[in-house]
Amino acid sequence: MTAPPHTSSSPEHGPDGGDAGVPDVDAEAVVALTQALVRLPTVNAEGAAVVEQPAADLVAEVMRGFGWQVHVAEVAPGRPNVVGVVQGRPGGPTVMFEGHTDVVTAGDPALWSFDPFAGDIVDGRLRGRGSADMKSGVAAMIHAARAVELAGFAGRILVAALADEEGMMLGAKYFAAHQAAALAPEGIAGVIVCEPEAGEVCTVAKGAMRLLVHVHGVMAHGAMPQHGRNPLPAVGAFLVGMSALQDRLTAEFGDHPLLGRVFVTPTVLAAGDPAQINVIPALATVALDIRTVPGVDHAELLSTIGALAERVAGESGLRAELVVVDDRPPVDTPESEPVVAALRAAHREVTGVEAAIGGVPGTTDGTILTRDAGLATVVYGPGGKWIAHQADEFVEVAEIVQACRVFAAAARRLLVAA
Repeated sequence: MTAPPHTSSSPEHGPDGGDAGVPDVDAEAVVALTQALVRLPTVNAEGAAVVEQPAADLVAEVMRGFGWQVHVAEVAPGRPNVVGVVQGRPGGPTVMFEGHTDVVTAGDPALWSFDPFAGDIVDGRLRGRGSADMKSGVAAMIHAARAVELAGFAGRILVAALADEEGMMLGAKYFAAHQAAALAPEGIAGVIVCEPEAGEVCTVAKGAMRLLVHVHGVMAHGAMPQHGRNPLPAVGAFLVGMSALQDRLTAEFGDHPLLGRVFVTPTVLAAGDPAQINVIPALATVALDIRTVPGVDHAELLSTIGALAERVAGESGLRAELVVVDDRPPVDTPESEPVVAALRAAHREVTGVEAAIGGVPGTTDGTILTRDAGLATVVYGPGGKWIAHQADEFVEVAEIVQACRVFAAAARRLLVAA
């Protein structure tokens, strides 16, 4: 998505062409940092010995170069959180920017028309895996905080580059449990999660439940099925039940204006061995990816799914087991929250147009920060809303600089100006 042209109702402009009151940002530096980060293949792959470390080292180096306090904590071996603390004059609140340094796999390189980790700029687009999701956001938040610092302020800014957002969100969970209170004992006034949202101020995000349903049977020879108990017919009945459950949830909750419908999606079915077609398997597993909207009771939904699994298994003399891999509630941050109001005003100040209120179709680290630390979170950042995880990922250079200026203007509104 191309950034909208800059317009202003004010005749006064700073050296970077920005409106008076918007801290000047180093446009060249924020783009260069994005390029450097994209060129680091910090792929969150199972069993990888190194994931975020190279990006974490670079981020920490930049922060230390600014003279910030830098706190590095391993959330898993070789997987660090990096949190920079920008200290202003006493008397102001603490605000936070958040991003992650891991990326998803590039997949088959043949699907890309360029090197997945090129980090180059062609026709105004910075290209490569993680360019939108979300190394441009990480670079923009760092240089936005630096711009606010140079302009002068009272309060404190936390700039958090966390690990494992693309996995189990271990970095956000660790921050909520161990770093939030230690680094901001007076509390955090609001968190801007710098994910790619194409200029939308996203106050709501879908919840996510990842479930495994194991149906335990008895193995037997395919020629003598009467000596076993086959879990596969029960799994078939369970899948039909999941389709009916989604229909009931759709009827009850309809289309959320920003998030759409609840989805109950079977994503994995595992049973038996294709090389042993003559064997009735002893175990069949269904994986579910469930996406919810505000108002859906996760505990009640889990109970419904567990009861159905037990019923269809029991009817065939089998045993069902429900495993919760992760349970992330929906986020619904009121538009009256100061961090939301500041971000909307900053977007208007920088771009000259009102920001659209949007929703996050997935989950972000903000989900965990709200759930586990009770923080008010809002999602906004450079990059197309739907480009994440696709081949030929890119971000418009103009959007990186624009988002950096919006971040700086929003922080300036939340803090106390010098």
